Amino acid sequence: MKKRILIALIAVLGIVITGDACTSAIVSGKLTANGRPLLWKNRDTNDLNNRVERIQAHDGLMEFVALFDARDTRDTAAWMGFNEAGFAIMNTASYNLNGNDGVKNMDREGELMRYALERCKTVDDFEGLLKTLPKPLGVEANFGVIDAAGNGAYFETGNFKYVKFDLADAADGILTRTNYSYSGVKDKGMGYVREKNEKNLLAPHIAAQDITPAVFTEELSRTFYNAQLGKDFTRSGDNWIVDQDFIPRRISTASIVIEGIIPGENPLLTTMWIALGYPPCAEVFPVWLGEDGVAPELTGTTAENHSVQCDRVNKRKAEVFPVERGNGKQYLNLSKLYNNDGTGYCQTLALKNRQAYKRGYEEIARRRALYNKAKKGKKK
Repeated sequence: MKKRILIALIAVLGIVITGDACTSAIVSGKLTANGRPLLWKNRDTNDLNNRVERIQAHDGLMEFVALFDARDTRDTAAWMGFNEAGFAIMNTASYNLNGNDGVKNMDREGELMRYALERCKTVDDFEGLLKTLPKPLGVEANFGVIDAAGNGAYFETGNFKYVKFDLADAADGILTRTNYSYSGVKDKGMGYVREKNEKNLLAPHIAAQDITPAVFTEELSRTFYNAQLGKDFTRSGDNWIVDQDFIPRRISTASIVIEGIIPGENPLLTTMWIALGYPPCAEVFPVWLGEDGVAPELTGTTAENHSVQCDRVNKRKAEVFPVERGNGKQYLNLSKLYNNDGTGYCQTLALKNRQAYKRGYEEIARRRALYNKAKKGKKK
């Protein structure tokens, strides 16, 4: 049955939904400020209009929330999300796994992730899915997953096989991936500089064991550090820089952190923190399951199925990348993000986002108290 459903899902797709690039991490609870695991993805894609949707439980499948492309009006491809069991998944495109294997029906990562969100409760469930689904899978990706028990893993997955990298085996409690796979062809693929950026920027937080979702949305996704050049341009005073090998890129459309739970907590406390649109210009929103879990401005409500928030951020981004002729799109007006007057978007949004995190954690505490009260009531 599982095989027939996935094959049918792929067959009805009228468009190819691609995943492009991304920078990502899986963080053990032992490295986080509150003991909860994190799953992060800075999404890079040419589909610049993204949105968040809640997909309700139906036909025995689980409820979940996820990031979708606006043009994907049938919600066929989920690019990062979590479900009612506390299972969460994302991907980064890989470019050194499949080689020239002759498979033409590719770019099915998003469909596979939606399929998993509706059915998987654990990391093991997802591995079982990869084992049993019909081959070729039509994917070339590093799938990152966490679950309610605190487990996490990357599955470097090609058309016919996968290699698992378990978070439990990571000596420092963190795994990272960009756009190549460790098990793939050496020195092929992309994202080597971005991964080095990521590791260098995270190093002090790993040492202090104080990683929070804000470390990713407010630091890594808003920092213009290039490890190859050994320079951080963020507050360099430069007005213009070339957009090359930074974590936030011209094609970055969201920075998303899914914050899991401590084992034993209600999986509905799983929280997705999202800076939707070009991350340096974006506000942060918390997302939960349930009827009131997704802010309306994050969902596809316009005539074009756009998110109002994403459209708002894209207008700001146009000021950061204003040159359209020739190679102008590669030039970033850094003064629109950081400047001596403190009026750059990154600067003006900093306080607003700190407040958003504060309110979000207050809401999590309120929900936790309600869940605990209900749990105690059932025991009596």
